[in-house]
Amino acid sequence: MIEAESNHFRIVAGTLAGERDLDEQTFAALAVLTERLERLKEHNKAFSGVAFSSAVEDLQARKSTLTVG
Repeated sequence: MIEAESNHFRIVAGTLAGERDLDEQTFAALAVLTERLERLKEHNKAFSGVAFSSAVEDLQARKSTLTVG
C-alpha cells in the first residue's frame, strides 16, 4: 500500500516537474491525494492548516478548464 501511495505522489510531482504529461492519470492521482488530505483534516485538527502548494492548485484548476474547454 505504501508503494501505491507514493506512486500517486510521484505522478503529480512528475507532472509538476515537467517529466510527464498532464493527463487523466495525473488528475486521478491528484483526486486520491486530495481525498486523503481531507480525511486527515477530519480526523486530526493538527492538519487543518495543511494545503497543497499553489502549483498543485493550478493543476486542479486546469482540470476544470480542460473539462469545460
